[in-house]
Amino acid sequence: MSATDTEQGIPEKASKEENVTKSGGTGAPVFDPPPDGGLKAWLVAAGGACIFFCALGFSNSFGVFQEYYIHHQLKGQSDEKVAWIGSLQACLQFMAGIIGGPLFDRYGSIVIRLAAVCLVFGVMMTSLCKEYWEFMLAQGVLMGIAMGFVQFPAMAALTQYFMKKRGAAMGLTISGSSIGGVVFPLALSKMLNSTDLGYGWSVRIMGFVIIPVLSFAAAVVTPRLPPRKSSFFVPSAFLDPKFDILTVSVLLILIGMFSPLFYIPSYAVTTGMKATLASYLLAILNAASTFGRIIPGFLADKFGKLNMFAIGSLTTGVWSYSLATGFATGTIISGASAAFTLCIKNPQEGGAVLGMGMGVGSLAALIGPPVNGVLANKYGFGPVGWFSGALCVVGGFLVLSAKITTPKGLFGRV
Repeated sequence: MSATDTEQGIPEKASKEENVTKSGGTGAPVFDPPPDGGLKAWLVAAGGACIFFCALGFSNSFGVFQEYYIHHQLKGQSDEKVAWIGSLQACLQFMAGIIGGPLFDRYGSIVIRLAAVCLVFGVMMTSLCKEYWEFMLAQGVLMGIAMGFVQFPAMAALTQYFMKKRGAAMGLTISGSSIGGVVFPLALSKMLNSTDLGYGWSVRIMGFVIIPVLSFAAAVVTPRLPPRKSSFFVPSAFLDPKFDILTVSVLLILIGMFSPLFYIPSYAVTTGMKATLASYLLAILNAASTFGRIIPGFLADKFGKLNMFAIGSLTTGVWSYSLATGFATGTIISGASAAFTLCIKNPQEGGAVLGMGMGVGSLAALIGPPVNGVLANKYGFGPVGWFSGALCVVGGFLVLSAKITTPKGLFGRV
């Protein structure tokens, strides 16, 4: 607010409306550009990283649960049946964004705080599970929905604070999932296989680790813009060919991406590797994905978000080692999220657009791991790699084709 306004006695409004909203010539709201930095913006990014540490990071450790369940809690169940627990969790984790994103656009950080409580409750309930249906409800349904309701608001908030540095900020934020994907598998594997704690207390300890991390995130991740009052969803997004192509490509790529996260430990055990050591492969994959999220994020701001997303998808389909695959898969979630931000027309609709795009892609989690489980049981792990890799390559070429719908064309830095 200017000094002249103050002298004339115009009362101050809430900070969001005072500094952000102005009246355009058409009466439509016009917003100041994102600050692209500053203490508040980077605190939001740090809080988002903490959310991804607890949500996607925990989800990325399901390979450890998969290997442990088939030999202990759910002994006698098939690989594909156990994989349905993680598949449902991963599916709902992204599908919940269809609702969680628009809710954040309308109600702000209260969505994150309520979902954080539900996530911790889900972890604690998982520690008490003994039957298959109990794992499905607690770890699959409750944790999956809660994860989606914390993750997508975090990404939506980030789009309100960053524009030119959005790829870098998105990469840094989502890299929290990679750190969680290192910490949780190593800690869980050690406690489950090398201590007398037992399953219940091993999982509960992870819940106690999550509590302070999510508390910090719930305090700092807040919206910059006033709440949106328009329709709950943004159906006009589906009229954008770029959005439609990205949605289909993400669906295909995620089908392929989930297979190493679910089956690397199990595959390693079948080759004679000890369970504890096998789970280290998952940690290696997630550690490498940390750099795969951060470095391409910075490069995306310079060379184009679609370009880096496509490169990451294609290389994921080709590479087959934990370290290389980890780096390549690191670009997928952060790259897809950054790519969808190109479809945001109104900054108040960031949550809805991200949630709708990634939500449709969530169906991949219901398809990929169970299908790969069937392939692994009937034909071995070779066809699992071929199937998953082929889908990532096809998805990568679709991302490249989305560039045709942009003004810069196929060879532009988009």
